[in-house]
Amino acid sequence: MNLLDQDRPWKYTMIDLFAGAGGLSQGLKRAGFKSLYANEVVPAYARTFALNHPGTFVESEDVRGVDAREVRARLGVRRGELDLIAGGPPCQGFSINAPVRRADDHRNHLFRDYLRFVEEFQPRAVLIENVPGLVSFGNGTTLQSILTALSLLGYAVDVRILYAPLYGVPQTRWRTVVLGMRDFDDASAAFPLPSVNSPARVNFTSNFAGRSLISVPENSFLPGHTTVRDAIDDLPILGNGEDGLGVGEYKSIPNSEYQRALRIGSTGVRNHEAARLGAINLARLRHIPPGGNWTDIPEDLLPAGMRRARRTDHTKRYGRVDPDGLASTILTKCDPHWGAYFHYDQDRTFTVREAARLQSFPDSYVFTGSRVEQYEQVGNAVPPMLATAVGNAIAVLLEPVSGTIATGSGSPTWDGARSITGSSELRV
Repeated sequence: MNLLDQDRPWKYTMIDLFAGAGGLSQGLKRAGFKSLYANEVVPAYARTFALNHPGTFVESEDVRGVDAREVRARLGVRRGELDLIAGGPPCQGFSINAPVRRADDHRNHLFRDYLRFVEEFQPRAVLIENVPGLVSFGNGTTLQSILTALSLLGYAVDVRILYAPLYGVPQTRWRTVVLGMRDFDDASAAFPLPSVNSPARVNFTSNFAGRSLISVPENSFLPGHTTVRDAIDDLPILGNGEDGLGVGEYKSIPNSEYQRALRIGSTGVRNHEAARLGAINLARLRHIPPGGNWTDIPEDLLPAGMRRARRTDHTKRYGRVDPDGLASTILTKCDPHWGAYFHYDQDRTFTVREAARLQSFPDSYVFTGSRVEQYEQVGNAVPPMLATAVGNAIAVLLEPVSGTIATGSGSPTWDGARSITGSSELRV
């Protein structure tokens, strides 16, 4: 069905491919975009997306086997009516942290399926996000192929590497963002301007086609970055290995604007359980001050490999985070061997909820599955606050002729469509 120009609480429509747990869609929702359809192959991630986006049809199928024309027909969307296709095709094959980066890694070619949906829907805007390593992969040939393909489909394209703290996210996270705009000569205006100041350190290739893809402002009039303390200090105190409650009470009233914003709509603290550290890590922790790292640990307590390391290397490993600084990039597990994931004044690692706060997920966003799966969902996500900044910038360009797809009293009807579990509660 295709219901046009009816009253609705959103301005723009989108679909989300390689959607993960929904961080990108969550942020874009705050910018006025409604996700009509999402595809995520991992069932646990798809269940979290469906729980938190009840008006979206979530399909957990390998996108390579999904017929884009069938999706468009079931949504009742004509070519050119959709406002945005967004997504983050798997990035492990491109990551600078990947053990081996190979051009024949099948994950690298999933971009072709993303572009297949773009060709079928012909949306007004296209958003692709990935890791910074995409820029250097294949000496830039992969990124250039993506830009060229979008150009051939009729889009003005541009690419930037955005630093999440400049948009209010309290962790050192960089993301490559490719934007395409149909019916525009220049896509550069679709990138957001920073809203805060933040220190930044670049340890990857950031030049492409003779220009830097990074712009860090030096504007003294911008406020300072969101700190770790700003992000998580109101959450309940937990001991090592403490499970907490299904829904806990906050430790205090919000003591920062960030906490106040992320608590909107929340009825309590969920996904807040402390993983159990072994005796050796607890012994190490006693020697690490806030802002400290493995170099503060006595040599006899260090892992064998770290005893041979230079003291200027691996400066985040076994780190106790500085409460007045930024968190390490939130990965798919808060393993202290890989970053500063020890709490600044509690002898434990970050909980899923703390990791989600540092990713800028609202407290009302509930993560499902095992604790391991929850950490993975948070770590793989686009920070919603960064997605909102990008979405707001895109929306400014779309505003003169806002999208025309509406879904009336709810969402598209998918008669007989596959849900992710086969249960009616996940059908639209």
